[in-house]
Parts: sequence; C-alpha cells; structure tokens
Amino acid sequence: MRLSQADASRRLNVSRSVVQRLWDQYQSEDSVSRKPVPGRPRATTPAEDRFQLFRHEGEEPLLCRSSLQTTFKHQEKNLRYYGAKSSSQCREHVSWTQQQWASVLFTDESRFTMESDSGRLLIWREQRTRYHQSNTVERHSYRGGGILVWAGISLGGHTDLHVFHGGTVTGLRYRDETLDSYVRPYAAAIGNDFILMDDNARPHRARIVEEYLEDHGLERMEWPARSPDLNPIEHL
Repeated sequence: MRLSQADASRRLNVSRSVVQRLWDQYQSEDSVSRKPVPGRPRATTPAEDRFQLFRHEGEEPLLCRSSLQTTFKHQEKNLRYYGAKSSSQCREHVSWTQQQWASVLFTDESRFTMESDSGRLLIWREQRTRYHQSNTVERHSYRGGGILVWAGISLGGHTDLHVFHGGTVTGLRYRDETLDSYVRPYAAAIGNDFILMDDNARPHRARIVEEYLEDHGLERMEWPARSPDLNPIEHL
C-alpha cells in the first residue's frame, strides 16, 4: 500500500519535512540510517537540552529567543568541558587499590531548609494560567530558615557532623571549624598516606586554606569541577 507524504506524516506523527528528508535520503543512498557523527559524544541528551532552555526561560520571561540560544550554547560548551575532565579523573584513579582509597577522606557540605533554597517550584501549566489559584502557593516572607552541615567519610570511618552556626562560610571558617577541628586529627589517625577530598567551592580554595594544608603537610586530591556524582558522600 502506497501512502502520500501527508498520510505518512500523520501515521508516524512527524512533520512532512521529516518524511520528505528521509525519502530523499532513501532515493539517493538506498538507506535511511543515521550517519555516524565525528567528534566527542554528546554530553547531554535532547531532553536535558530542552530542560536547560526551559529553566532559563522560567528565570526571565522576557528573554528573547536569540538570548536563550546563546545561553544554551554556552551551557552546552561547559557541560562538554567538565564532562571531559570528569572522565579523565575517573581514568586516573581506576586502578587504585582498596588500600589506596582507604587513605582518602571524602568531605562535603549540605544545606537543610524548611523549603526550597530557590523559593521556586517548577510546574507544567497551560498558557496564561500563571496566577490561577491551582498554580500558586502561599509563602511566608520568612521561609523557616535552615542549617549548613559538614562531614567526612572514608572506608574506615567518618568524622563527626559539624554544624555551621549563622553567617557565611568563608575560607577562615572552613579552615578553623573543619580542617583544624576534624580533618587534621583524622589525617593523623590515617597516617602519611592521608588524602583530603573536597570540592572546588570558593571557601575550600581560599589562600589561607591552601597555606594551612601546605603548612601541615595535608595532601589534597585534584577534583574536577561540577562532579558531585563522583563523591560517595553525595549518596548518603
């Protein structure tokens, strides 16, 4: 049974231009298979690409289409770059033994709040229904507050949980409240092979922190940016 392009597009739920393109390819190449694409594999899926556009569009409804496209291109470039560095980090340590990993203290901070930090919830809604009662949530100006905690784990144990009480965590606070109080004693217990793993947050990379680690002979593991999935403490 022969179908017109219009009938085929309706049955397959695709545009007529797609049907036309596939037909032209079949006529010239006797195949409709997708050709292999050179270069590094995609760092994001099409669904993730659409989400990035949706996220930025929600932040600023007046962004023009060209601005969204520019933002997306920059974001995609960043994802590819950091994804490449993450895979390099994995290959570097793939042959480590359990004994070597036992010397690593994985650390991280986590914030616990009564409500979302951003104060925003993403929903699917019909156009021009932003302010309908079903799409709005009543909030208090004071959102209930929250706390920031820090901890570290290794194969042989864990540190105590530290709570940062009030104020912003600076490099000075990070040094005095975590490195000096928890990390250095933990390193002494593990021995000379001790390695600290912390991410690239600004307080962690402050000069006074770097000087403290150097002065006390504490080795730090090089960590790729934006790679929380590599840190086992993220799954606790």
